[in-house]
Order: sequence, then C-alpha cells, then structure tokens
Amino acid sequence: MQVNIKQAIRLFFSNPSLDMVFIEAIANSLDADASKISICISIDELGKQETLKITVQDNGVGFTQERYGKFCKLLQVEDSTHKGVGRLVYLYYFDTIEVSSVFNKQHRTFLYNTSFDEANSNMVLEPIDSQEQRTILNFSNCTLKRLSSYNSILPDSLKRMILEEFLPRFYVYKEEGKEIEIDIELKIGKVKKNQFIGNRKVTISLNDLPVLKVEEVNASQIRMFEDMVLQYSIEKKENYVAPFIITALCIDNRAYKLSDIISSDNIPWGYELIFLLKSSIFNGQVDPSRQTLTLRDELLKSVKKIFRTKIANIIQQDIPSFKESNEKTRLSLSKSYPHLLGYFEDEEIGIVSRSKSLEIAQQKFLRDQKTVLEAEYLDGEKYEKAMDLSSRSLAEYILYREKIISKLETITNKDSEATIHNLILPKRSILKNNQNVTAIYNNNLWLLDNKYMTYTTAMSERTMQEVVEEITQGVEHESDPNRPDLAIIFSDNPEDLSCKVDVVIIELKKRGIKLSKTEEVISQLKQRATKLMNYYPNRIQRIWFYGIVEFNDEFKLSLKNEHYTPLFSKDTLYYKENEWYLSLESDIPYKVGTYILSIDAFIKDAKAHNEIFLNILKEGFKVSKVD
Repeated sequence: MQVNIKQAIRLFFSNPSLDMVFIEAIANSLDADASKISICISIDELGKQETLKITVQDNGVGFTQERYGKFCKLLQVEDSTHKGVGRLVYLYYFDTIEVSSVFNKQHRTFLYNTSFDEANSNMVLEPIDSQEQRTILNFSNCTLKRLSSYNSILPDSLKRMILEEFLPRFYVYKEEGKEIEIDIELKIGKVKKNQFIGNRKVTISLNDLPVLKVEEVNASQIRMFEDMVLQYSIEKKENYVAPFIITALCIDNRAYKLSDIISSDNIPWGYELIFLLKSSIFNGQVDPSRQTLTLRDELLKSVKKIFRTKIANIIQQDIPSFKESNEKTRLSLSKSYPHLLGYFEDEEIGIVSRSKSLEIAQQKFLRDQKTVLEAEYLDGEKYEKAMDLSSRSLAEYILYREKIISKLETITNKDSEATIHNLILPKRSILKNNQNVTAIYNNNLWLLDNKYMTYTTAMSERTMQEVVEEITQGVEHESDPNRPDLAIIFSDNPEDLSCKVDVVIIELKKRGIKLSKTEEVISQLKQRATKLMNYYPNRIQRIWFYGIVEFNDEFKLSLKNEHYTPLFSKDTLYYKENEWYLSLESDIPYKVGTYILSIDAFIKDAKAHNEIFLNILKEGFKVSKVD
C-alpha cells in the first residue's frame, strides 16, 4: 500500500516545533542502542533560515535490514511505546535528509524526502571493510521562512529541552549502568558585531542527572492507578538563577510535560525541581505524533489533582521558605478576592499559579450561581446557598467600588472638575433607571449616598432647562442655559404628574482654587433652588444640595459666619437648612438642606462606608469552606 507522505505530514503534524526534529532523531538513536550522539547545527547567518543544516551522528546499530524495513513502513509497530510516524516531522522542515549508515561491514545510503518509496528508492547497500557502527543524518534544504525562536537552535536551550523530554529514559539507563553522551554544537558562518548568539557547544551526560527519590502515591480513589509512584529531585543551585521545574507523566520512557501542575511563582530562585509521575496505565496514552495526551478528561483531572497534592506536601517539607511565600499568596488572594473565600483550593495555593487558583475559585462560584438561578424551587439548603451567593456578589461589586475610590484619591489640583465629574457620572450623560436596569452600574452616585442609586433620572452637566423638562415632563416653562454639575431626580412614579419628585443638585469645585471661587458654590446652589422652585413648585417635594470643594481655614470661617453646623466626617462636612425666598413677593421661605463637604470628606467617607460593608460580608465568608 502506497502512502502519500505529504498528506501524512499534514495529518499527523499540523504545526510541530523544530524541537521535534531533534527529539525524533535522538529517540531513533537511543532505540538503536547508541551511547554517543553528536548534533551539529550550522547556519550561514542568523536570519537566513534557508541555510540551516543539521547533522546527527550516532554509534547505534544502524539501518540494518530489519530496521530499514521498519523505517519504510508507517504506523507498523510492534508495541504501544512506538508510533511509527515520528520521522515525518523531518520533512516538515527539510526537503532532503541524506542517510548514511555503517553496520556489520555494510554501508547503506539513501535519500529520505517526500517522494521516498521503498520499492523505488535510491537506496544503495554495499560492503565495507570498516568494523565501526555509525549512522549519519544530514538535514538540508530547509523550508523555514523564519525561526519562531532562536532557542530552537541554541545548544543550551536544546540541552534543557532534551533533558525534559528524555529524563525518564535517561534515569532507566542510569539505573542499568549505561553510558549516554550527547554533544550539541552550533556553528554560525558569519557572526555580526554585537550579536549575542555565537558558536557554542554543550554536552549532556547521565552524570549531570540529579539522584531521584521515590515515593509511593496514594491513588486509591482511582483503582487503576494503584501502581503509581513519584520520582523527584529538589536541589538548591545558584540564588540568581530562575527556578527550573519539570512536572511530567512518564509515558513510554518519555516525558509528557504537564505545564499546569506547578507554578514557579512561589518557588525561590536557585531551585531545580524534577517531578516524574509513573504508572503502567500511562503507557501508550499519547497520539501518534506524541503531541496530545489521550487519557480521558475525567481521569486526567484526577491525576493532576493527585500530582499537585503530592508535590505540595513534598515542597513544604523540603523548601522552608515555600510555606511563608505560600501564605503571602493566600493572604493576597483573600484581600483581592474576599468574595471567593472558601472557594480557593487551600492545598493548591502556591502550587498552581495565582491566576490558576483564581480561575478554579471563579469556576466554582459560577457553578453555584448557576445551580441556584436554575432551581425551580429553593429548599432550605438552596435558600442558604442563595443568601451566601447574594452576599458574595454584593462583595464583588464593593470591590469595584474600591477601585473607583482609589482613583479619586489620586486627584490633585492639576486635575480639572471634569475628572471628578466623569468618575461620578460621565459628562453630558442622562441615565434613566426605569428604562435600563443596568444603568445602576453606569454611575458612581453611591459616593455621596447609596440611596442615590435608586434615582429615576441622573443628569451630568445638563442645562437647567433640561432638568426642568425632566421634572415637569414637558410642561411649558422659561428656558435657562445655566448648568448644574450634577442633577438627580427621584420619584415613585415618574410618569404620574400628580406625584411629586425629589431633586438632588451637586456643584463641584476643583482643588487649589481661590476662596472667592470656592464660596461661589453656595450662591450657585441658592440660584439653582430659586429657579427650580419658581419653574414648577408644585412638582418638587424636596431638594438636597451638595457642594464639594477643597477646604481651608478661611472657608471654614466663612461657613461658620453663615451658621453652618459641622457634622461627623472623616474630614470636613458642614450642613445647614437654609431658608430661601423664591421671590421678593414671597412671605414664606423655602427650606433647603445644604451639605458643604471637602473633596477629602467626599472620598474618605465613601471609603469608610465601603470598608465597613465589605468587612462585615468577609466575616461571613470565613465561617465555612465551600464544597
């Protein structure tokens, strides 16, 4: 049966890395019982990928008739540890591979390319006097348009990659007393000035491998994994070197790396950690290209959990500083995401990345929300869960409030009034709660008082004419272009003209202005009250006025002389119930409550209310861990 090699390449290797060329070549050399492997990588100049050439030489048994016959047949293997398609990756990157193999006083040569066919190949087999065993693969005519990373040809990077890939096999060889040496050399024809990559050579020897400890793994909850063991090594190297971590399943004497088992976030610099999980059930559990694990998802999830738990116990014993770092991560997550307290996997905090811990907790939180929201009836247990979830959702919202307050705290006299405007309510905007429920999240009126989030209409820097139009629902009135900074209108039923409304007017002054400009806030508020009541007095029930300014002693004295009363606040807050006449003809004054508060009081009071609310909720979350 003939095989279309080009089609087979696309089928088994959709997007392999150049690393796989080296991995497959080394795997074949090791299968041939080679003890010495030499890899030479040459390129005329970095950036000229078309000149890339690779030579791999080993002292293995070579392409005997039996091994050559297997090479010519795809997917014909004798055991589950071999896939029979790895050599196709050569042709993904190189058009031509010249093979020269000396064995049993015979010399076999042939070209391996996309038109290779055993029946019609250019293979030559001839006798030779040499007693040596030697196989050489020359890769040329590179099809790469560019290198995705120079690490793919750097000897130091390749050494690390090869160790990660073949650690299980190397340790078997070490236990059996075998010797393996792999030389990797990079030759660059022209090295440019100031180029940090140059000619380089490294060697891999089994003597470089750390001694592995072995521990049995309790996997009784998964019956088929009763033979599971963990081989591991924890070594302290140089303090200024980033942590080197390998976590992998041992599959067919190769390592299948699981990158999401442990994070380097909490591992101190200078440590080298190797964790290899072995079980007979893993054998053959990869696809033909060895790029994808074929374990069922539910089994893989259980394996990862067992793997992490075992690693966590070992690291806490062997790295003293890990526990302290782990606690810092735990406290950081609790502070940043208090609404998820009880949802974090305590045994995995510090083992997986901080973002992974957060992702797991959020998924559990969303799962519980879905369970409650989709329930047709809330029994006792679901009712308690609903109460807990509503508190957590509220806490999450309060966390966003903290960010807004933090932004306000950065405001200086260099910032304009517009900066505060837009944080409370975007300028020139009109929000209607009765038309859009989500409008409640499009403003930060809670900075003044939570009750203002139940507004009917909120308006930022709109004309008095527009404010009155909203109050009067389109009834005729005089026009007035004068603008309040913020206006908020409340009503039980805004469509009912017989129903009176409450109005909140807010005036803002930026930091660092003169006293005369600061004092304008009181006269502006008075003018707003007079105009509003004259326009439509029978429609307005109450008016609240807020002046938000920067205080100094002169302004405090001015308020004192106006008989304003200081109120409790984290900074400065004054109140007065003013009696303002609507006109010269009026005999009865209109009473208007007026608050004058400092910008700092505006920020600090909101922060204090927010913190108290959040702390109360957080205490409730600490009671028990969520299942």
